[in-house]
Amino acid sequence: MIAKQLINEDVLPLLLTDSVEEALKRMDEYKVWHYPVVDGGTFVGVVIEKELFSLVGFSRKLESSLIHFEDFYAEENITVYDVLNIVVKRKLSLTPVLDNDNHYLGSILPTDLLLFFSQSLSVYNPGGVIILLVSENDYSLTEIANIVESNNAKILSVFLESHPDSTQLKVIIKVSVLNIGAILKTFDRFGYLVDASFGQDISQEDLKENYDSLMNYLKL
Repeated sequence: MIAKQLINEDVLPLLLTDSVEEALKRMDEYKVWHYPVVDGGTFVGVVIEKELFSLVGFSRKLESSLIHFEDFYAEENITVYDVLNIVVKRKLSLTPVLDNDNHYLGSILPTDLLLFFSQSLSVYNPGGVIILLVSENDYSLTEIANIVESNNAKILSVFLESHPDSTQLKVIIKVSVLNIGAILKTFDRFGYLVDASFGQDISQEDLKENYDSLMNYLKL
């Protein structure tokens, strides 16, 4: 998936001839604090809500308001991971997407990224979740997949979490079955450390606690 495939076509850019008041209305409509501005289809930059509120006279046009336009955007052919990196580093509420000629193509909202990753991680598919702690040197997705498949299940998604000060990986896998007891026993037999699991084998009194733990693991 690349940036131009994530574009939200509902987000129409502001024009230099639009007023500061119109810019603030658009931001309120989409619940963002950044908004793209174009001139004849060419990207001018991004206005920031905080700066607009500091201006005197909301009826003034953007082109005559001495506004500083921020120059951040995503190129149309970069990957979704590069887009996410830009969003996180710049703490963006909206990311403009441009072609090679600096023409504005559209914008990506955080909800668009969330939808993509939720689909990639099979959030909407039923299944159990198993969290393994594995040394970087011992990590083998092939072996993990073989263990899961030997119990008549499939891996729906895999998420790796690493830390700079550790050689240990946290491997979060979602499998196609809710009854994961047999899979857990096989991992144990092969010497894997299961840090946590979420499926039908957990008791009802632990359900809420385990759900909260899963959200923390995924950092949602």
